Amino acid sequence: MDASKQDRYFKEWQHQEELAERMLPVIGRLYRDHNIVITVYGRSLVHNTVIDILKSHRFARLILDGELTVRETFPILEAISALNLAPARIDLGKLTSQYQASGKGRSAVEFVQQELATIMTGRAPLLSEPRDIVLYGFGRIGRLLARILIEKAGSGEKLRLRAAVVRKGAGDDLVKRASLLRRDSIHGHFNGIITVDEEESAIIANGNLIRIIYSDAPESVNYEQYGIRNAILIDNTGKWRDRDGLGRHLKCPGISKVILTAPGKGDIPNVVSGVNNALITPEESIFSAASCTTNAIVPVMKAINDRFGIIHGHMETCHSYTNDQNLIDNYHKASRRGRSAPLNMVITETGAAKAVAKVVPELAGKLTGNAIRVPTPNVSLAILNLELAQKVSVEEVNAYLRGISLDSVLQNQIDYTNSPEVVSSDFVGSKHACIVDSLATIAEGNRCVLYVWYDNEFGYSCQVVRMVQKMAGVNFPSIPEEE
Repeated sequence: MDASKQDRYFKEWQHQEELAERMLPVIGRLYRDHNIVITVYGRSLVHNTVIDILKSHRFARLILDGELTVRETFPILEAISALNLAPARIDLGKLTSQYQASGKGRSAVEFVQQELATIMTGRAPLLSEPRDIVLYGFGRIGRLLARILIEKAGSGEKLRLRAAVVRKGAGDDLVKRASLLRRDSIHGHFNGIITVDEEESAIIANGNLIRIIYSDAPESVNYEQYGIRNAILIDNTGKWRDRDGLGRHLKCPGISKVILTAPGKGDIPNVVSGVNNALITPEESIFSAASCTTNAIVPVMKAINDRFGIIHGHMETCHSYTNDQNLIDNYHKASRRGRSAPLNMVITETGAAKAVAKVVPELAGKLTGNAIRVPTPNVSLAILNLELAQKVSVEEVNAYLRGISLDSVLQNQIDYTNSPEVVSSDFVGSKHACIVDSLATIAEGNRCVLYVWYDNEFGYSCQVVRMVQKMAGVNFPSIPEEE
């Protein structure tokens, strides 16, 4: 390669870096001051680094015929920043592509003003007052929920994490819990600053005061004495799964709604965010966010059933080991789960197949399922073996699911990859409920096999937070509108 070409590549990279650096404060200001979330084809740019922004633009090549660069999106972002907008989720990538396709004869400012006319109503709070959130339990899911809620604090006018309820440990309990929030062996370091306020028995994370309340039973806490009112409590202990058990939380002053981060029993509504949000009504006070596997397979199953029809299916999940298994062989009340989790594949049961019917009733009686716990600490894989109502091809199924992942009401739930090199660790930290591995898709006649990855910790926690946002009335209009 000649020196001139080397120089050209490097100078172009430097220019891209400079533009991305200039975008950072604009994106941050829109988020903090206006509750505007800037994305590029569904990838949020909020709290990103320069490299994150460039990689999000690079992702767009999977959707477009060519590249999308910050050189093209920067003028659109500048035009957006000059407007007095109401809270919204604005897809910078889609707007830029629309401008390139149909914005001829108009300046970027004119185009943006026309496209954002519906939200040019001035800054306004999403809620009349912030909605208090309480975490009951502060384990794997609880701490990830805390991270996500802190990241989404924005201007402080939406959801406000107020407390975490735990059982008292050692004398240095508060410090240890702060350390576990700060460092995570799978998900890495907390993105921000964490300190401890011993006097208030609180963890301060990026300015958010999270009170640590010690209790051995739900009824023993009076949340109002901590200034917590009308709160949504997220029970991530899994100890109570029926209405009577979870209803104990509602007896506490300050709690108005309860979410269980596990499958609910009896008549408790099991909600998979994005699929059956209609079950979230003001009249109901107890909800279940179902399981991580249910959240992973339901969006894909619904999408496939809506388009091709499902006659029968079997789901097998290769699930990462969890905290209810033993590190080394020891007694366990469940079959096989007493054997060493890091050393064995363990066949076990899953209720995900039956749970699908609770979320998508038209699939009742059509699915079976089983699970294999495997020696990885996070990210699982669901294999969906489906008999469809019509003949399909690999290309047809993949094109359909790719479209669903890019521009539909399920684009926050379903992601899509066509890389021949991805493995489970590549999906740690995915915010989607699932990721379709398109190169593994099999289709023959009316038979189809889909391979669906999911971060059973972080992806699931993101689904729970989406559900909380729906319950609290934190609804962002999407620009351009989702089809």
